[in-house]
Amino acid sequence: MGDLTLSHSSFPSLAETLPKDIANALLIGRIWVPGGGPYLVKVGATETTDLSNLALTSSDLMELENVAHKVQSQQGKTWSTQALWSNTDPQHRNAHQAWFLAPTDLQAIKAAGVTFVASMLERVIEEQARGDAAKAESVRKAVVEVMGDNLRNVKPGSEQAMKLKEVLVAQGVWSQYLEVGIGPDAEIFTKSQAMSAVGSGFDVGLHPGSSWNNPEPEIVLVINSKGQVVGASLGNDVNLRDFEGRSALLLGKAKDNNASCAIGPFIRLFDGQYTIDSVRSTDLSMAVHGPEGFVMQGSSSLSQISRDPLDLAAQAIGPCHQYPDGLLLFLGTMFAPTQDRHGPGQGFTHVVGDTVAITTPQLGTLFNRVTTSDQAPAWTYGIRALMQDLAKRSSH
Repeated sequence: MGDLTLSHSSFPSLAETLPKDIANALLIGRIWVPGGGPYLVKVGATETTDLSNLALTSSDLMELENVAHKVQSQQGKTWSTQALWSNTDPQHRNAHQAWFLAPTDLQAIKAAGVTFVASMLERVIEEQARGDAAKAESVRKAVVEVMGDNLRNVKPGSEQAMKLKEVLVAQGVWSQYLEVGIGPDAEIFTKSQAMSAVGSGFDVGLHPGSSWNNPEPEIVLVINSKGQVVGASLGNDVNLRDFEGRSALLLGKAKDNNASCAIGPFIRLFDGQYTIDSVRSTDLSMAVHGPEGFVMQGSSSLSQISRDPLDLAAQAIGPCHQYPDGLLLFLGTMFAPTQDRHGPGQGFTHVVGDTVAITTPQLGTLFNRVTTSDQAPAWTYGIRALMQDLAKRSSH
C-alpha cells in the first residue's frame, strides 16, 4: 500500500506530492502564469519545463506519436518546481507568481461506476436505504446476509454472472447497480465538464444540500482520441451518497457540482518505466483528517477490479462514442467508507474543513481540502477563455 503514515492534515510537501521514483517519471502538468493563462509543462523534481513548442494543450499533447520520447527531450523555459508547488496552496498564494493547475484541459471527463465488489455492495445499500445514512447499517447486514461474497469472483457478463442474476432476482435483491456490476455493460457516465477539474492543493466542493457523502480515491486513465491509453493520474470522484441513493436519476446532481472533481497532481505518461500493467497493480491509500481530530484511512487495490482497465476504456470510446479531444476515465474505487463519525450506525460523511490525501508511490499525492460547492471558487475559466489566451500568445 501507499504511505499511510503521512498525516496530510496540512498542505503536503513537494516530496510527498511527487512520485517516489520521480527520477524515472515523465510527468505532465499545467501551470497558471499570471497575465498569460495556462501553460503545459513537464514536471521534474527541481525544474518544470514549458512544453509550448511541443503542444499548447494537454489534449493536443496526448495525440502525438511517441509522446513520452518527445516530452523527454523537450527543452524550453523553466520554473522552479518547489516555487510552483508552494504557490499552489490557495491559503498562501501570491497572485503575481505562477502555480500548478489540474493537468487536464479539453478532454471529456468520464467515470466508470460499480467496478469493485465492495463499492457495488455499498451502492445496493444506498439504494435500499433510499439515501438515509441512519438506515444504512441495518440494510447492509440484510444485504450481505443474502449476497455474502458471492460476487467476488464473478466475471461481468459471463454465463456464471447471468445465473447469479437469476438467483438474486428470485431472492428479491436485484438492483440496477448489480446490473452494471456483473452484467455485460459497464456504467460509464459523465463525471464533469472539460476544463472544470480542480488540481491538487485546491478545495473540493460538496453540494450544500448533502448530508451523506464521501471521497472516492481512483486511478484516472488518460485516453487520446484514437482510444489509446497514454498515461494515468489520480482522481477524487467526490460523491453524494444521499442524492444518488434517493434516485439513480440524480446521478448528475450527485456527481457534477462546482469543484466536485479533482485530478492530479500530474499525468504520468506511459513509457518503459510505467505502463498499463503498473496501473493494474496499483494500490491507492487515502487519509481523511477532520478539523475535530477525526481520522479515517482507507485503500483501494486495482488488482481487485472486476473489469480490466482496457475493457473499461474500450466501453468508453469506440465506434459508438467518439471524443476528438480525448477523455479522462475514472476507473472506480473499492473504497466504501463505513467508519462511524457522528454516532453508532451513522457511517462516514464529510464535514467542511476535512482534508483528503490520495496517494500511491508511482503517481504521488492528490491533496484537497473540503468545502461546499457554493463556497469553493466559482468555475469561470472555460474553453472560450482558453482559446482567447492561446490566440493572444500565438500573436506574440
